[in-house]
Amino acid sequence: MKISVIGGGNMGSAIVSGLVSSGNFAASDISVSSPRQSTLDALSALCPGINTSTDNRTAIKGADYIILAVKPWVLPAVLEEIAPAVAFRDQSLVSLAAGITIADISEMLHRYSSDRTIFRVIPNTAMSVGASMTFICHDNASDDKVNDIVTLFDQLGSTAVIEERLIGAATALCSCGIAYVMRYVRAATEGAVELGIYPAKAQEYMLATMKGAIKLLESTGNNPECEIDKVTTPGGITIKGLNAMERAGFTTAVIEGLKASAK
Repeated sequence: MKISVIGGGNMGSAIVSGLVSSGNFAASDISVSSPRQSTLDALSALCPGINTSTDNRTAIKGADYIILAVKPWVLPAVLEEIAPAVAFRDQSLVSLAAGITIADISEMLHRYSSDRTIFRVIPNTAMSVGASMTFICHDNASDDKVNDIVTLFDQLGSTAVIEERLIGAATALCSCGIAYVMRYVRAATEGAVELGIYPAKAQEYMLATMKGAIKLLESTGNNPECEIDKVTTPGGITIKGLNAMERAGFTTAVIEGLKASAK
């Protein structure tokens, strides 16, 4: 499988470095383009053997999958540039541009071959440490191509193939969700500091606690409420804390945040 990544920014660099470090993709099978030579030089130093170019058309030659790791407002210009050079029957497009639907991309390419395969992929920033929750949808791609894309992004974390109508909800839950989890960690740390624990230690303790909660849910498959019930005792301090959080709107705030992000 030969891969071309257009865009050497954070997402593009994370994909390239993640694939190379996985050991399942040869560096020579990966091409990356960026308008900045300094970006390419830095990526080449990190991933020796990859093919780099400041020209997008050069970068996509011979690729099976063209990953468009560019910002949404940049995507139309990139598609206009590369479309004449894309062999649509043999090369599939993989867009990481948030908010741009498969139908939008098809419309941008309406002057070119209608026999094309387009994937829409939504990862999150944990891709840079091989722990992204990545969602994949497509326009009736073959099973082989879907398996290729799942295999590719499995190197960068976990994947799920979903219907495109669910992308907004999935983005809110897991792409925006990274920020929501970070905000909870920050809030918990600030609370611990007020109670007398030093900030660095508070964060260390909080991360260990989160890892424990995750392992409990993964190993038991229980609904979170089941594990909560094990911690709360009548008249105990945990239920007092939970009720105080609910009075302050904890659950409602989380749900409303997700709904706002999914719009």
